[in-house]
Formats: sequence, C-alpha cells, structure tokens
Amino acid sequence: MSGAGGDLLATGTRSAPRTPGGQAWARLRTRHSAMAGLAVILLVAAAAVLAPYVAPYDPTAQSWSAVRKPPTGAHPFGTDEVGRDILARIIYGARASMAAGLVSVAIAIGIGVPLGLLAGYLGGFVDGLISRLTDAMLACPFLILAIALAAFLGPSLTNAMIAIGITATPIFIRLTRGQVLTVKAELYIEAARAVGIRNWRIAVEHVLPNVLPQLLVQASLTVATAIIAEASLSFLGLGQQPPAPSWGAMLNTAQRFLTNAPWMAIFPGLAIFVTVLSFNLLGDGLRDALDPRAK
Repeated sequence: MSGAGGDLLATGTRSAPRTPGGQAWARLRTRHSAMAGLAVILLVAAAAVLAPYVAPYDPTAQSWSAVRKPPTGAHPFGTDEVGRDILARIIYGARASMAAGLVSVAIAIGIGVPLGLLAGYLGGFVDGLISRLTDAMLACPFLILAIALAAFLGPSLTNAMIAIGITATPIFIRLTRGQVLTVKAELYIEAARAVGIRNWRIAVEHVLPNVLPQLLVQASLTVATAIIAEASLSFLGLGQQPPAPSWGAMLNTAQRFLTNAPWMAIFPGLAIFVTVLSFNLLGDGLRDALDPRAK
C-alpha cells in the first residue's frame, strides 16, 4: 500500500499543473526561432553592459596609421575614417541602441498604459478625449513625428529616447484600451462590482493583470522599432552625438566611403539588422506562448 501510495504521490507530483508563467515558458522554449532571438538579445545586452571589458580598443581612440583598414586579425571589423576600431565602436554602440529601445518603451508604457486603462474602463468623456488625442498622434507617421520631437528637444541621446517614447505612446494607449474593453465585460468583473469592490481596485487588480500578456508582446516588438528609430535619428544627427559611438551615426559616416571601405557600413548595418530581427522573433514567440488558446 505504501509503495502504491508513493507511486500515486509521485505521479500526482509530476502531473501537478504548472503556473501560467511556467506554461508560457514551456511553450516559448519549443519555438526555436524565439529562443535564438532571445539568445542574441542577451548577447547584445551582455556586450553593452560589459563593453569596457570585452571591447578590444577604446572606441574613440584614433590612429592615423590605421585609417580605413580592412578587417584583419588586429581589427576583425576593420577601422573607420580616422582609424578607430569598428568592432569596439559597435560594442559600445550597443549601449545606445539597447538604452534607446528599453527606455523609450518604458516611457511609452508608463504613459500609455494608465491612459489606456482610464479610457477603456471609465469610457464616456474621458474615453472620447484620450481616443481623439491618440488618433491625432497616430495620424502622423511614426518616424516623422519622432524626428520632429527630437529636433524640437535638441540633438542628444536622451532627447531622442524621450521623442521615441512619446511617439510610441499611442500604440500602447490603443492596445490597452481595446484589451480593457474586452476584459471589463467578463463575468468576474461584474461579480467584483457586485460585491462592492471599488473601481480603481478592479481596474488595477483584476483588469490590468489580464492585459499584461498582450502588453509584453507589444513591448518586445516596439523595442525593435525604437532601435531602428534611434539609428535613424543618429543617422540624421539628432541622436547620439559624436564622438560617442552609435550604429546609426556610424552608418551616416560610412555612406561617404561605400566604395573604398564598405566594411564601415556592413558591420553596423548587420548589428542593427540582427538585433531588430531578434526582437521581432522573440515578440512572435511570446505572442504564441502567451496565447491561452495555444496547445
């Protein structure tokens, strides 16, 4: 009996239901493209954090004896127009790109989610006002609005992040509002109102947690958009200012030497392409893994 009971106990332990987060992680691990994207993102983030220890050279150190040298053992990615090591500048440039992506999305979430929650839950005049302002911002192309705001605030990485974050805010307002409208019609929300729970507690404790999975997916996709936007602003001189390295600024410099030194454009372009692709792959995987209907 004790042996049978032990077997039943072991079987019950093995078959115990996992938490929703554990189930989502198990589904995500089966999506190889998403895991590959996550690995690349972690690698880029680690390079950005550990840049002083992993970069082979000072990213701003010039060497007039090594101007526009092709890739060699000493300089695996070659050098630029003033002899700076391109690999070191790409590693340090990852700091600007990752900061721009993460900080911009944090700004957009910090502004957009509360406004979307208010619009969707309260409805009426509040919903109309917030929705009309959101529509007005969405009427402008994303990059054009980001350029206009960055030019107004002044050229710097901080102002570029603020401009990108404000520009991305309407995306999160509209997504949050739409999800809240769906969730607040559920029976358990009606039950919470029936027992006298205050509206702000219902919105924060019952509605918002059910919106988070969709926000997480959108955040991962928006980080990729923000990285491209930061590179575009730096390319135009509105983002990271020289001599500090930035992938977009490196492309701006490289356009003058595409014939004589193509490696100056190839490697920063690949860094942007691979990083943005990785965030998109992770976002697609998260969308599938967090879908409650996924099997």
